[in-house]
Amino acid sequence: MMRVVLDACVLYPTVMREILLAAAKTGAFEPIWSARILEEWARAVAANLPDQAGEARIEIALLRANWPKAEVVVPAGLTASLYLPDPDDAHVLAAGIAGRASILVTSNSGDFPTRILAEHGIIRRDPDGFLFDLWQDDPSEIAAACETVRAKAEAISGQQQHIRSLLKKAHLPKIGKALAS
Repeated sequence: MMRVVLDACVLYPTVMREILLAAAKTGAFEPIWSARILEEWARAVAANLPDQAGEARIEIALLRANWPKAEVVVPAGLTASLYLPDPDDAHVLAAGIAGRASILVTSNSGDFPTRILAEHGIIRRDPDGFLFDLWQDDPSEIAAACETVRAKAEAISGQQQHIRSLLKKAHLPKIGKALAS
């Protein structure tokens, strides 16, 4: 099965994370991350929405409970041995290497040059393109995964949520357009 490291920027925001994990539940891929990636997510929530910092910690605990094999341990020294334009992102590549990932899903394309990732057998994908490709491979499973997230968002908000607009707001316009057709 394809192993995919999920960067913190795709775990937060919520809708994007929920859709990626719903797609993983279909068996389309096996998600991986490190403790540092999860901590980066928690810090982003605390910085942007301080009143939701506790909720993020609960979501991370649930993520760990629901995906016990997803968290990889990065060997000491691996992160420091890697070069990326932003040294603060080397831990993400290290998690991919430690977890034997073939794909890195991130919204930060400039921080992960394809040449450097290729040296480690990893391909960088943006979340929208990644989900669109999964949908092309198995339209019914990925559509059902997205519908589950849409229905949950509708129940939480108490307002009707159209799939295309929900996914557009979540920075997933390509898969949103495909599902709306």
